[in-house]
Amino acid sequence: MQFVLIFNDPPYGSERVYNGLRLAHALARKNPETKITVFLMADAVLAARARQQTPEGFYNIELMLKRVVSAGGTVLLCGTCMDARGLPESGMIKGAAGSTMEALAEATLAATHILTF
Repeated sequence: MQFVLIFNDPPYGSERVYNGLRLAHALARKNPETKITVFLMADAVLAARARQQTPEGFYNIELMLKRVVSAGGTVLLCGTCMDARGLPESGMIKGAAGSTMEALAEATLAATHILTF
């Protein structure tokens, strides 16, 4: 199975990114053969910023995205959205890559399941 998870909301303030990444982790645990692609667009591109500082005991989206990468998943960032927010790719976590709508279209066509958050 191939899942594409598309995120639009900022990483903190709502729990959509948090809960979507929890689902991504659960899918990978249930079936390690599952291919997970996370596409961050709009304010969700902020989720991939490196060196996030969160309060003690609070979830950390950076660490959650790193778990997706370490499990063999793909993390793609809307390049236009990054540019609009002044975010250079060098400031993002290792394993996340700037991307395009064309790449999202390809991943969507190849996916068996598409989820949006």
